[in-house]
Amino acid sequence: MSKHQVILGIDPGTQVTGYGIIRTKERSWEPLDFGAIRPPRTVKSHERYLVIFEAIEHLIEKFKPDAIAVETQFVYKNVQSALKLGMARGSVLIAAARNKVEVFEYAPTKAKLAVVGHGSASKEQVQQMIQIQLKLTHPPQPHDAADALALALCHAYYKRLS
Repeated sequence: MSKHQVILGIDPGTQVTGYGIIRTKERSWEPLDFGAIRPPRTVKSHERYLVIFEAIEHLIEKFKPDAIAVETQFVYKNVQSALKLGMARGSVLIAAARNKVEVFEYAPTKAKLAVVGHGSASKEQVQQMIQIQLKLTHPPQPHDAADALALALCHAYYKRLS
């Protein structure tokens, strides 16, 4: 990995898609932006995926990431939920492919392990560790943004080790 790299972390969801962007700097990380994409609840599902796609594409154009770290899909008991989550992930993957940004996938437990030290960490523990590691004045909100930052840091850690 080069000395300086921009990494976009994405925690996809149909209601809330978290994002977090960091720049690697030697042995530290600088947060560039984080937040959540919230498609209006009143729009049809196919329009939600377009909102997610366009927002991710905007982030790619604005920050020019070298890599995108996205959460892998895990199977829910509810098949409909799994399908919807897969569609949200698909929106992210298409935006990345369209803009020629390499995608790396990490399980939620791997991201938690990288930033907290154990894969079963709570949302609050992830937020607190992200706050400490990125020297933020407050824990990142919402949880989805903290998870996205955890994915970006996870990628930075693993790329540095490889």
